[in-house]
Amino acid sequence: MLETAEKLELTDRPRRLRATAARRALVRETRLSPRQLVAPVFVVPGSERREPIPSLTGHDRLSPDLVVAQARRLADLRVGGLLLFGVPDTKDDAGHGAAAPGGPVPEALRRLREADLPMVLVADVCLCEYTSHGHCGVLDGQRVDNDRSLPLLGAAAVAYADAGADIVAPSAMMDGQVLALRSALDEAGHEGTAIMAYASKHASFLYGPFREAAGSTPAFGDRRSYQMDPANGREAMREMELDVQEGADILMVKPAITSLDLLARARDRFDLPLAAYQVSGEYAMVQAAAGNGWLDLRGAALETLLAIRRAGADAIMSYFAEDAARWLAEDGA
Repeated sequence: MLETAEKLELTDRPRRLRATAARRALVRETRLSPRQLVAPVFVVPGSERREPIPSLTGHDRLSPDLVVAQARRLADLRVGGLLLFGVPDTKDDAGHGAAAPGGPVPEALRRLREADLPMVLVADVCLCEYTSHGHCGVLDGQRVDNDRSLPLLGAAAVAYADAGADIVAPSAMMDGQVLALRSALDEAGHEGTAIMAYASKHASFLYGPFREAAGSTPAFGDRRSYQMDPANGREAMREMELDVQEGADILMVKPAITSLDLLARARDRFDLPLAAYQVSGEYAMVQAAAGNGWLDLRGAALETLLAIRRAGADAIMSYFAEDAARWLAEDGA
């Protein structure tokens, strides 16, 4: 029996490059930068208004003035951008408030544009936060009417572009939503406004904390008739292809941690930038486990973000954006 490794005449020893922190850093394949992170922000009307979100530790609903203050802190940490969600005080059955020029998101965008921060401003485009029933489009009975919803989504996108959004991000999962937004934006003179399509958005149990934060839990039923079946990967590729054909500038998958295979497949198939949304439930799970002493918060959060990057994401929407940027700065990233 061989007693030493030398007798095996080993020539391949990967551990040579793992021996020190400096060696590991030198050959690291995947790197994470604050510039690749986008922080979701929930915007409410008013001023000096802050409402804690119990299921999203460390996050609050903020009025536009406080959004600007938060953005300044994030900019100092070199976070790449903000993703804005509106949480209005009043709603109706068609979600008309989504396109209101005086709504919380346009007001925040105007203030952020005046602040001239080195950040990309992204506005989510959906009706669920604005409808009294909580669904992502207008209803025909208890069915979401796809085609009647498209003009409303387009009008919301134009309102956000008018207010200063760099990117609009349709998340309603209506067929044809990217084309509807592109047509509406171009007609309004916003040819330079980019579209980040929620191209592969699964009907997930990981959205719970978001629905509390945005007040968008459906009043009846669920969203499985328009969000994707989590079991389907080929369908996700089809959805991405359709969004490319309709004019998307960036493709997004959501939730991130359960879509790593789709990210990798999309990276091989498409040349567009890819984004991933590390959703509220992913954040809440790590926070809860860390709060119980079951794992290290910093290590686990950064590991999940690195896995999303490794799978192919160029940009990551994450509730960890501020903390991760601070940790990366401490590490010299």
